[in-house]
Amino acid sequence: MDNQRLAIKGGVLAVDDPRLQDALSGVYETQERPRCLCVPGGVEMYVAKHRQYVVKRMPDTGKHHHPGCSSYEPDPQESGLGELMGEAVLERELGKVELRVDFPWVRTIGRAVARSEPRDVAEVGVVRRRMSLRALTHYLFERAGFNRWSPAMEGKRSQGVLHKYLQEAAEDLTVKGVALADRLYVPEPFSEMTRFETAQRRRSKLAVLNADDAQAPLAIVLGEFKAVDSAALGSRVWIKHMPDAPLLVASKTWERMLRVFAPLFEARDADTGHKVRLVITALIRARREHTYEIDAASMMLTSAQWIPIEGIHELPLIDALVVAHRRFIKPLRYDARRDVAFPNALLLDSGSQAVPLHVVSPFMDSKERQAKEAAIGGAGPAVWSWRTTDVMTPFPEATARRSG
Repeated sequence: MDNQRLAIKGGVLAVDDPRLQDALSGVYETQERPRCLCVPGGVEMYVAKHRQYVVKRMPDTGKHHHPGCSSYEPDPQESGLGELMGEAVLERELGKVELRVDFPWVRTIGRAVARSEPRDVAEVGVVRRRMSLRALTHYLFERAGFNRWSPAMEGKRSQGVLHKYLQEAAEDLTVKGVALADRLYVPEPFSEMTRFETAQRRRSKLAVLNADDAQAPLAIVLGEFKAVDSAALGSRVWIKHMPDAPLLVASKTWERMLRVFAPLFEARDADTGHKVRLVITALIRARREHTYEIDAASMMLTSAQWIPIEGIHELPLIDALVVAHRRFIKPLRYDARRDVAFPNALLLDSGSQAVPLHVVSPFMDSKERQAKEAAIGGAGPAVWSWRTTDVMTPFPEATARRSG
């Protein structure tokens, strides 16, 4: 859709109407809610205030919007997010989300981590799902809209955009009672002219790592992996746009990362003809003042447009959609054991329903292939599929966009 329209107090305004801010201020913190007019009858929204008034989806309503609407979101069950909703992702207050994670926010200095359960167990509780660093990365990228593409985004996804929208995505999120925005650092675009000021802002942001009362806080650095080289007691990991602040990592930790993420490192050297990025999310602590050490890390691949992907088999599909000027969403895996049951993409510009797109790779194992074929078979007549050993089949035709 060309422009989202909102019904507010009996009037209708487009989201780019200069009168919108005044209209939203009139209903902010009232019982009256705007309605998105992307479908007959509209869909209820709510007003939040950050630097300005913004209209946001009500919980669990994303799938009720038209696929061409900017407020559309697929059912969480079409991605790994569905497994985490209600357990690891909790919206207890409108617009305020609590994330339950499986990694710490603090280390106790000089105390070893317990490696086993106590001998006398008094009770056994229900195991609750917790988000890994990978799932947190996916959640931030989805909130920031980087798993979504429209032709208007072409050429507009720079490091500055990544920094701005990932940092904004962390607002209104808490992890273990701490505001995630206070513990997340996404590098600013590097420039020699502003090198000193950028470094000062980074040091100020990461001052949260300073130890206090034998407690060593942790923080997250999220950026594009550049290179690694040897250091005195391990290795130095370099992140793009952070040329003056490497992350130190112990030798054994780095060796384990190489084993666990071997397919991702190999993807950078694969003969695909498509650019791929390797993103690292590092949980860090301060070894000494302004010396950052990796405590844990996760990695993921993205396309050239920063769209997260599970493997290089998805790159031709993503790039073909971009070249064809199509609108789509990339469902993300989060912590699901397998991603093959999810569509590899959802096409948003082919009518009133999103069209699932599936990719079948010859490198899938037998269980993955069976699960993928079952997903294709159960997706209905509108499903599109492509076996990477064949010529890519044409996409469903785009329908004429109409205003919401």
